[in-house]
This record gives sequence, structure tokens and C-alpha cells, in this order.
Amino acid sequence: MASTHKFLLIFDFDETIINENSDDSVIQVAPEQELPDWLRETFQDGFYNEYMQRVLKYLGDKGVRVSDLKAVYEKIPLSPGMPTLFRFLAKNQDRFETILISDANMFGIESNIKRYGYHSLFRRVISNPTTVEKNGYLTLGPYHSHSCPQCPANMCKRKVVTEYLTERSQEGVRFENLLYVGDGANDFCPTVPFNSTDVAFPRKNYPMHKLIRKMEDKQKGSFKAKVVPWESADVVAQYLQALLNKS
Repeated sequence: MASTHKFLLIFDFDETIINENSDDSVIQVAPEQELPDWLRETFQDGFYNEYMQRVLKYLGDKGVRVSDLKAVYEKIPLSPGMPTLFRFLAKNQDRFETILISDANMFGIESNIKRYGYHSLFRRVISNPTTVEKNGYLTLGPYHSHSCPQCPANMCKRKVVTEYLTERSQEGVRFENLLYVGDGANDFCPTVPFNSTDVAFPRKNYPMHKLIRKMEDKQKGSFKAKVVPWESADVVAQYLQALLNKS
């Protein structure tokens, strides 16, 4: 018989789990803690992943070791209230299937969540693949390709969520509710198809929240999911506790 997990809880990483952008944080180990203009000027909107590939190569050329990068990722602070939310999830792991989807990179994310002791909360971490090369450089690749005009070339989180739900459904797992904690424009895309029993937790006044409000301003009721903005992730923990009390 197909088993039903009540809730699939999806987290973003940068500026959601952690309180800054991990890609920006690695600049701390660059010479003089800054990147040269010629490198910064290669950035193109929608092609951040390719830009970060060049940044990591530059850092490698300048003698930055993988252990230096790891130390930076490990030190990035968690967002307000995130430890409370993670403690709540650790106590209720049987009720939530929790995954992490991020446009950052696997090495950085795993360094951080292992350091804080939350790695085991996530059934899967989905991000851009990294490799530690023989020469000691960290290299980065794109996660996949897609046809979504809204998202960066290397990752559409809506496609990732859809594929994950299909895979779980084939394994006999159905979810009654989808819950999404995020902050960025690329976290808005996967929540647009959500229905009225699903919940979007956008970080207050960040791009995801602004895009939801913009959609609602244009046409009331067009964004179907319940919207619970947060400044501290305590708000998310309280909401999830209330959900469990009802179910």
C-alpha cells in the first residue's frame, strides 16, 4: 500500500538556512578579500553558476586551498531562529520529509550543515555539483538544464521539485502538503503551482516575498498557497507545531 508522508518540507540554503550568500562569503579568502574588476565584470545575469566556476578557478590560481574554503563555509552563521526550527525538526523527523534545494554548491552546503550538526535532518541535498580536483582546486558544474525562462540557466527549482515528487510517487510516497522555506526569486518559481493546502514561508521583504505580493497585487487569489512570512525561523517552527497539533 502506498504510504503517505503528511508533509514535504523544502529548504533553500543561501539567506534562508544561513544568514548570508555563501558564494559571496568565499571572497574572504581571496587576496585582499576582493576579486579583481576583470573577473567581476564577467558576471552575466542568469549565469551566476558559470561566474562562480571562474571565481573558484581564480581562487585556486591564487593558492586558496579547499580547506580554506571549507573553513569559510563552516563559519557562516545560521539565520535568526534557524537553530530553534532545526531542533523542532530533529524531534519530529517522522512527521516531515525534509530536503534542501540550493543554487549554491554541494561542497559549501555540506561543510556548513555538517559543522552545525544538521546534515542528518535532510533526506536529500540537491545543489550544483562540486569536485575537488587533483591540483587541489574546487570545481563547480551546473545542476541540470531546463526550459524555464524565469530561472538561472543551471537550475530551475520548480523542475527539481516536480522531479522529486515524481520519484517519490513512483516509490509509493505521497505528500498531503508541500511546505517551502526560502528567500530568493528562484524560490518563488517552485511555489507558484502550490495549492491552497500548501504553505510558502518567504523571508520577509526578500525577493520571494516581493514576487508573491506582486502576483497577488496583479490578481488577487492567483498565488494559491498560504503565505507565512518570517524574519526569524521561530515563526516557521511555531506554524509547523500548530500543523502537527491539527493533524
